[in-house]
Amino acid sequence: MAIRINGIAGRRKPVQARVLSDLRRRIHRRANEVKPLNIAIGYDPREAVTWHVLAQSILARSSGPVNILPLALSNLRGIFTRLRDPAQSTDFAYSRFLTPYLFGYEDCLFMDSDMLVLCDIYELAAIAKTQPYSDVLCVKHDYTSKVATKFLGAKQTQYPKKNWSSLMWFNGHRMAVKRLTPDYVAKASGMDLHQFKWAEDVGAIPPEYNWLVDEYDHNVNAKIVHYTLGSPCFRAYQNCGYSMEWFEELGRTTHCDDPILELRDAHLHRRDSGRTDGLPEPDRLQQPSPEGNQHDDPPLQP
Repeated sequence: MAIRINGIAGRRKPVQARVLSDLRRRIHRRANEVKPLNIAIGYDPREAVTWHVLAQSILARSSGPVNILPLALSNLRGIFTRLRDPAQSTDFAYSRFLTPYLFGYEDCLFMDSDMLVLCDIYELAAIAKTQPYSDVLCVKHDYTSKVATKFLGAKQTQYPKKNWSSLMWFNGHRMAVKRLTPDYVAKASGMDLHQFKWAEDVGAIPPEYNWLVDEYDHNVNAKIVHYTLGSPCFRAYQNCGYSMEWFEELGRTTHCDDPILELRDAHLHRRDSGRTDGLPEPDRLQQPSPEGNQHDDPPLQP
């Protein structure tokens, strides 16, 4: 039976065709849409430099856009109301579980700040795509720590699933992940959170993506190293495993293209001329050459 609209018959099929065509275009556009990878990195002012070095290591090797969020308590006032537990070793011991909430329950990644990425972070996204029915993915460590204390004298506690929550990929579409609201995270016990009792399925990430420095033997194939006992920024751990890689990344983090010779000239000119501002005359400034500066940081190794 034909449908009459304003006296014209047969309008249903053209309308349906236009709706379906528009729907197909939207689906195709969304399938080909490039969205940044959402990453929250825990921030603790006592080791602020680790956040920046980790972020730099991600940016330097990522094959796609990334959206990096500092998970700082000072930015979560009014959202995260849980009191700090004296036993927690970092400010983000519990706030890490707000990562899905802060990203609008999109797929997202949480990382402890005392890590260093030596691979393309999009490798984790590829691993997650193979496990869409897992609520959260992590490296399922099974070890006993070799030490009784770690950085800043914090007690090294032993408990099941230790360090599982130091790197977590959340599949934001899962209902279990949507349970991680500010209210739940504020009230749930530490064991409920860190032992994933809120999750129905916990997927696995290969251990190379959360390699525990000086807890595990040195691994040349490690993709993300975790200075879980203490970052090289602390003097007690300046010679730990993978410390050279961390200091090289620190150099890139603080790098700028002003030639180092310019700083030397400024110092010498102030000393010789009696100037107090420490700045050389404009004609004394050495400009960088197109070939670069021999004193620049070493190039990033693939």
